[in-house]
Amino acid sequence: MPRPATGLSVLARIGFAELTAARTLIEQLGEVGWPVEPDTLEEFAAAADPDEALRTLLRLGETRPDLLSEIAQDPFWRRALIRVIGVSEGLADFLLRHPEECRVLAEPSLVLPTASEMRERLALAVGEEDGFASLPEREAVIALRVAYRREVLRIVRVDTEAEDPRDVLDGVARALSDAAAAALSAALLIARSVAADPAGELPRFPRAEVAATRLAIIGMGKAGAGELNYVSDVDVIFVAEAAEDADIDNQRAIVIATRLATILMRSISESAIEPALWEVDPNLRPEGKQGALVRTLESHLAYYDRWAKSWEFQALLKHRHLAGDAELGERYHRAIDPLVWASSGRENFVESVQRMRERVTANIPAEDVSFQLKLGPGGLRDIEFTVQLLQLVHGFADESVRVGGTVAALRALADAGYIGREESGEFMADYRLLRVLEHRLQLQQMRRTHLMPREDDALRILARGSRLAASGGDLVRRWEATKQRVRQLHERLFYRPLLSAVAELGMDETRLTTAAAGARLAAIGFRDPAGALAHIAALTNGISRSAAIQRNLLPVLLRWLADGADPDYGLLAFRRLSDALGSTHWFLRMVRDSSGVAERLTKVLSGSRFIGELLDKFPEAAAWLESDTLMHPRDEAALAAEVRAIRSRYSEPDRAARAVLRVRRREILRLALASVLGVCDVRTIATGLTVITEVTIGGLLDLIREDATLDDTQLEFAIIGMGRLGGGELGFGSDADIIYVYRPVALDPERAARAAGKIATELSRLSQDARLPLDLDLDLRPEGRNGALVRTLDSYRAYYARWSLTWEAQALLRARPIAGDPALCADFTALADTVRYPVSIDAAELREVRRIKARVEGERLPKGADPTRHVKLGRGSLSDVEWFTQLVQLEHAAGIPELRTTSTLDALHAAQRHQFVGQEDADQLEKAWLFASRVRSAMTLWLNRTTDVLPRDRDQLEGIARILEYPAGSAGDLEQDYLRITRRSRAVFEQLFYGWGSDTSER
Repeated sequence: MPRPATGLSVLARIGFAELTAARTLIEQLGEVGWPVEPDTLEEFAAAADPDEALRTLLRLGETRPDLLSEIAQDPFWRRALIRVIGVSEGLADFLLRHPEECRVLAEPSLVLPTASEMRERLALAVGEEDGFASLPEREAVIALRVAYRREVLRIVRVDTEAEDPRDVLDGVARALSDAAAAALSAALLIARSVAADPAGELPRFPRAEVAATRLAIIGMGKAGAGELNYVSDVDVIFVAEAAEDADIDNQRAIVIATRLATILMRSISESAIEPALWEVDPNLRPEGKQGALVRTLESHLAYYDRWAKSWEFQALLKHRHLAGDAELGERYHRAIDPLVWASSGRENFVESVQRMRERVTANIPAEDVSFQLKLGPGGLRDIEFTVQLLQLVHGFADESVRVGGTVAALRALADAGYIGREESGEFMADYRLLRVLEHRLQLQQMRRTHLMPREDDALRILARGSRLAASGGDLVRRWEATKQRVRQLHERLFYRPLLSAVAELGMDETRLTTAAAGARLAAIGFRDPAGALAHIAALTNGISRSAAIQRNLLPVLLRWLADGADPDYGLLAFRRLSDALGSTHWFLRMVRDSSGVAERLTKVLSGSRFIGELLDKFPEAAAWLESDTLMHPRDEAALAAEVRAIRSRYSEPDRAARAVLRVRRREILRLALASVLGVCDVRTIATGLTVITEVTIGGLLDLIREDATLDDTQLEFAIIGMGRLGGGELGFGSDADIIYVYRPVALDPERAARAAGKIATELSRLSQDARLPLDLDLDLRPEGRNGALVRTLDSYRAYYARWSLTWEAQALLRARPIAGDPALCADFTALADTVRYPVSIDAAELREVRRIKARVEGERLPKGADPTRHVKLGRGSLSDVEWFTQLVQLEHAAGIPELRTTSTLDALHAAQRHQFVGQEDADQLEKAWLFASRVRSAMTLWLNRTTDVLPRDRDQLEGIARILEYPAGSAGDLEQDYLRITRRSRAVFEQLFYGWGSDTSER
């Protein structure tokens, strides 16, 4: 029977995977003096791989039983050794090669080694004397590599002792960077000795010349930033020159320095008895692999000034002196740093960085993409690229973000308001989690890897070593969630257009000083610079976080506002919006971080007073700018349900009516945003406006009916949409043409008439909206303004049978019930069909239609209005297309059901299909109708008032043109396009409308 201490269940709980083998090995370990009592066996629970730790101890006992026995007596040493060999087979192999190095783990200090300590110890290891190594090259290289790994042991001990490795990650990464710098310094000592050895390999140089050669080693990437991994390529650049008063010139110094760099790299990286440490990679130097290995500072500057690409400046972002001549390294930094921070001003800088990140992802083998911890989507590179781009763009003018490490940069960017504290915190947490996984992966074999394991056992070991999850499956799920979060943040921040805009600003534009800003504002198009400065001061003054964010946003927002037609109003509207929402957690963060929101916001505010005034009442609607979907029209069922909920919530009709009208204003704002931003086309907008108008009128009617306690068992009442409302073709500022119809059910005629009249009067009262008028126009009722406001269905029937004129039948072509009792709506529609779709229409009636059209053109145009510029009644505009289409319907809809539609364009398409108009002519009419509809709405959106006449004022035309998505300076182009399109439409209309005879044989 096995002893209780080595029961399989106990071993499984500790973390052993090979239970039977582990029990046997534990007994063998006990035989060589290692304590195997229950409490000491628990020490293996701290190992990532207890099985590997156990095997390593036994192998150590085979070669050094005395040392193993010594370790076994010291609990501190014992636990430290188990943790290290249990997390890293690579370091376990190192300790088996050099057992005495185990003593490092017995040192009482549990703090990370400092840069100076490591530099001194590695220099001592190679026998440093006056800048040269005293040991022969082969011995020196081995001593260097052993001494380096000794420092790594010290670092790993601290790392593995931490309860949460993320807590010590920053310090560990810095210590690894400093250890690499110490190794490079020691390797340079070796290189000097080898290059100056008079009996050594060629080429060799006099010791004095080698001593007179100043060589600085500049760290790049993670080494430069102080965030190196356990096993990373160390990216370097070599800079050299001759010492002052030396007997050699710079040309000779470059030759010697090139030799030194070559020996240095092989001392670190070439295979030998003691394995290489890591790759020294000099390929980020000017011209890459094709360029000189070593250059003078002047040569570097000349290259960066003339030939360097944008990615090279990004690579230089984290540069720092690592080893060699410190004074030369400092001069390199002072000379290169301004070039780095000015690089974001290069043409298409941001876009080029973004494309480079995409190329990195595209080059990952397909089978590895989902396992890539560093380069894949949601990996470390997403965080690093995002942070570096933000630094380069904003560091151009803000020195506070010019820091090296990723975590430090995230803090600086958040402190300066360039990213939110929440985003910064998320990125830092995710970055540390991914780096811990990267460290533990590399520690296992002490080799460079960024691929998550695929095997369950390897995932289990990684989960234990990282202490991030209880099992391999849990670790994978946590990693996947982290990747998704990182990718979303990366895409939101990395691609947000504010970055491109900031990168294009000149230095003078990023400072909002009073004198310079006033001149700048006037120069870019603000008509009232003093007023604009007052708004800017109100937004940016103070020490609040929102003021800091505004100071970062405004230089870019001002430029975008200036691109609009009315930047002064745009800035005023933005200030009002900021005042309303600035204290919320989401508004400024959304403007700063969400892709496209800032530019969209400036476009609508500087381009539409209609939107600016509505946003003042619905500031929260700014959130819709983040998503096209949120600006799409809501469906009728959802709106109707919201209105019903309002009716049930309010007992007083007036309060309920105000709430319903507020819904209408909100939805029209939604549609206005969609229109100005090009999210929806004119027909979609028209449908949306029609739906919200119908829902509003229907909701108000229901309120009145409920309050009057007149249900459909007593009185039926319906509202018929006419004109553009009936056709589903409303634009911004359109009237709602309607007529009323009722039918007594259980009321006598006199009482029913009074009740119907009261409904109509109440509807007119409750629909009053000073903020966004809802104009109910009843002029298309029988007898026009002289006719009764409300009529019974029988009255309509009698009137149409006896008195109806052709124009009234024509008006009914667009009649469509929009609210009221369904039975009455259906009966009115049936009555209207008998009038508007006559079985035949004689020549006199057709002449009457044409005569009325000519009269409308002569009498209804406002006095002095230019008929070529009136978008509703003018030549070739809406009226021409509608009258022609309606004439076809009057003649032929009785026999062709497809023509029985209230929609102008649907009727026109049907007319073309049935060859009442040719394809080319139909296209010209449709083009004119759509363009005139767009212009009419654009005039309302720009002016915030309704007008039907295209203005002559160039500023007004410019504003309308911009809403119609013309480029800046296109006022004349809009005018010419409108006149040309309507002129062609008018020619088609005159041929088809006035050129027809009384029967089809004339056509």
